[in-house]
Amino acid sequence: MTSLPNPGLGTMGLDTPEKATAVTTALELGYRHIDTAQIYENEQVVGDALAKADVPRDDISLATKVWADSLAYDDVLRTTRESLDRLGTDYADLLYVHRPIETYDPPETLRAFDELVDSSLVENVGVSNFTVEELDEAVDLLSAPLAAHQTEYHPLFQRPELLEHAREHGYDVVAYSPLAGGRVGEIDEVVAVADKHDTTPEAVSIAWLVAKGVCVIPKASSERHLRANMEATTLSLDVEDVEHLDSIENEVELFPE
Repeated sequence: MTSLPNPGLGTMGLDTPEKATAVTTALELGYRHIDTAQIYENEQVVGDALAKADVPRDDISLATKVWADSLAYDDVLRTTRESLDRLGTDYADLLYVHRPIETYDPPETLRAFDELVDSSLVENVGVSNFTVEELDEAVDLLSAPLAAHQTEYHPLFQRPELLEHAREHGYDVVAYSPLAGGRVGEIDEVVAVADKHDTTPEAVSIAWLVAKGVCVIPKASSERHLRANMEATTLSLDVEDVEHLDSIENEVELFPE
């Protein structure tokens, strides 16, 4: 169980008004968690799509991320305001450090994030693509509680130590690429569990993550896939199903640093 609405919608690649109609459709179907980022270069069209949905802003958990070239103190403050302008909102529910590289300076970067919380421009602080050691440092430096860690997580890229750290410190894990970039249908263990439950490998991968208490943010552009991903969060797997997927040894990281 996560504090974030599950599933969310990942929006990487939804970078034109036509593609971003998926955001409006998702909200109308019941999604309440929308995830974007500065580096996606789609905050404007995502914001426009949000405005078209007949859903109160306060009902939506809207997340964006500060890219690695803008993590100096002043740049965090400046670019976050620019992101909010593009998104057409007064605040972000969740703001992430996208990757702890390039201009990331933990004391200064995280001080800026705390200031954004204090000024009510940001409700919650998150980080993304962190190691356990980097997570420990962030927890120590932040005045605001760490709300979420977003990381690649799917049957071919498992990091149970990240889940354990989240449980110990009380924040959410948000999984991007939960369908392994479309490869889950090629994983024998996932296919076997899907056949057992008369469902799809994609549904099994999402259900497996939800069973671990993870929030998923698969990207989808069609109403059919949006509905399927939402329905997958209600699929119940047996303990042995979860263990079967846990035992997968093949490893594929889709988005290495």
